[in-house]
Amino acid sequence: MNNSFGSLFRITTFGESHGAALGVIVDGVPAGIHIDPQFIQQELDRRKPGQSAVSTQRKEADCGEILSGVFQGVSTGTPIAILLRNGDHHSADYSNVAELFRPGHADYTFQKKYDIRDYRGGGRSSGRETAARVAAGAIAKLFLKENGISIKACTSQIGKIKAVPPPYNWENVEQNIVRSADMDAAEKMALAIKEAQAKKDSIGGAIYGEISGLPVGLGEPVFDKLDALLAHAFMSIGGVKGIEIGDGFEVAEKLGSENNDQMNVNGFLTNHAGGILGGMSNGNTVTFRLAVKPTPSIASVQKSVNIRGEEVDVEITGRHDPCLVPRIVPIAEAMAALVIADLLLRNRASKK
Repeated sequence: MNNSFGSLFRITTFGESHGAALGVIVDGVPAGIHIDPQFIQQELDRRKPGQSAVSTQRKEADCGEILSGVFQGVSTGTPIAILLRNGDHHSADYSNVAELFRPGHADYTFQKKYDIRDYRGGGRSSGRETAARVAAGAIAKLFLKENGISIKACTSQIGKIKAVPPPYNWENVEQNIVRSADMDAAEKMALAIKEAQAKKDSIGGAIYGEISGLPVGLGEPVFDKLDALLAHAFMSIGGVKGIEIGDGFEVAEKLGSENNDQMNVNGFLTNHAGGILGGMSNGNTVTFRLAVKPTPSIASVQKSVNIRGEEVDVEITGRHDPCLVPRIVPIAEAMAALVIADLLLRNRASKK
């Protein structure tokens, strides 16, 4: 099982949803980066459960405990380890699914691959694993900040309710429980989530993001294209089922004359490519959009099978997000930050 991500700026996460703790080892952080524990905790708080009426009511402090790699407030160049202890896990909530496969989850595939699985909250397959990614992403963000790079994301759609198109007032994002930059749409989005929850159901949505301040040339022209690495990072987040860079699927309906980003001496006149040409950043803002599926854990009765191959009815109990989107927003930012941090280090070896 591969639990690592990145090349030079590399992370390895560990732990299960209902185990003693989760954690991450961040290797390759350059020495001398200011490491702000308060910022790391702020990022963890954005992802943690129990933060609003539209998220799971599991209560976890998610206090990031830095174990190594930091001295007198700066990185030392050695691996940075961060521990996140679990506290509020109700393993008994999962006793009824110990011998059956929950629809939409990794239960069936995990069991078939390994002949064993931790059914308590999904074990290693749980979305709780992403807390470790957010901690690592916070360190990456601190590194990127010193290089003038910023990453922002928001909820752009819940169900059929869409936010107005960008540009956005990014200060709005943390001012509402769904993390939308459109305050009017945010109220309708929150209502849609609550309505789905009242019907013992869940709802999907979409995330929009921007990466600004990139130098020209991040990314490799063949296999490790910037958009390919971002796609890998985003698609590794549980629940993300689609990604668009720039105009995305709209390009299927366009002519070349409509899609090309023409230039003058001041730069590009448009940004249909979403800031990436030939797999490398072109100096424009990188824009992306992610499609997120509805939470598979719902209280409605569903059809499935058990480990003996018998057909059964499944009713998922316990505490689950009725919509994954608001809590995936900081995870998406973290994964983007890890990709960019890695490519910044790789770019230092691209020419003399």
